[in-house]
Amino acid sequence: MSGNGRADAVMTLIEPVTRNPGQLPAPQQAPPVKLWLCPNDDLTPALRDLLAAHWLDEQERHTAGKFLFERDRRQYLVAHILVRRALALEAGLAEAELVMWRSRRGRPFLRPVAGGLPRGGTHLDFNLSHAGGYNLLGIVRSRRIGVDVEGLDRDARGIDTITGTFAPEEQQWIARVAPGHTRDRRVLRLWTLKEAYSKALGLGLGLPFDEFAFTLDDDRGVRAFRPPDQDRFGRWCFLELEPVPGVLVAVAVPAGDGQPGVLQFHHGFPWARAAPRDIPLPEPVGGAV
Repeated sequence: MSGNGRADAVMTLIEPVTRNPGQLPAPQQAPPVKLWLCPNDDLTPALRDLLAAHWLDEQERHTAGKFLFERDRRQYLVAHILVRRALALEAGLAEAELVMWRSRRGRPFLRPVAGGLPRGGTHLDFNLSHAGGYNLLGIVRSRRIGVDVEGLDRDARGIDTITGTFAPEEQQWIARVAPGHTRDRRVLRLWTLKEAYSKALGLGLGLPFDEFAFTLDDDRGVRAFRPPDQDRFGRWCFLELEPVPGVLVAVAVPAGDGQPGVLQFHHGFPWARAAPRDIPLPEPVGGAV
């Protein structure tokens, strides 16, 4: 290439940067949050056991063998197979290559990979929840995530027990409607949000649920959030979904420095290449504005 050719190439590369020197760069979009909702029925017993034998580690297989009831063993296996499949897609590693570690409080996380992940980055955070035959998995890069799934079929005694763990202002909001479906729904909306938030912090049930409080819209959505003293993130994005009638889902992620970003919702086991449903994350709440 001639000298003039090299100069032309350099000008082509730098022209988009220097054309509007006074223009401010657009806010950086946060990486999408990935969410998978997988029913147990998406894997046949034969396929489930085959994948478990090839993908799960020795500790996971040992834990699965300790369940007394087949329904509990099935839930555990499908949930952990889902984790390995979805993490493998995100990380660029084979399912059996993934090594899971646990924090001192028992929160699982992916062992760091020397040199970074094949598909970019060095960090993947994930969180798992399951209830009533459904498995919910959230994955995010560079942040923390907590998720929870609950069915609306809780018995009255369970609803009363849950309500007693909430902050006074939340109990007052619940009591504004008569006992029945609407009240139960309010209780379980708060419960899923509190579970998701405490799991994102890595505290689980070690965080008393009356030490922080949500202010919710009557239908769906978090209007305000009063964090506990041990919150180190400040502001959060909370998302509520009902992807299947009678099944409530909550997601909690700390707000980043850029735009809130989107959540990519996948329904079913991660086999097909069907496009996910993109859902905008709500504006952050809590902490200093």
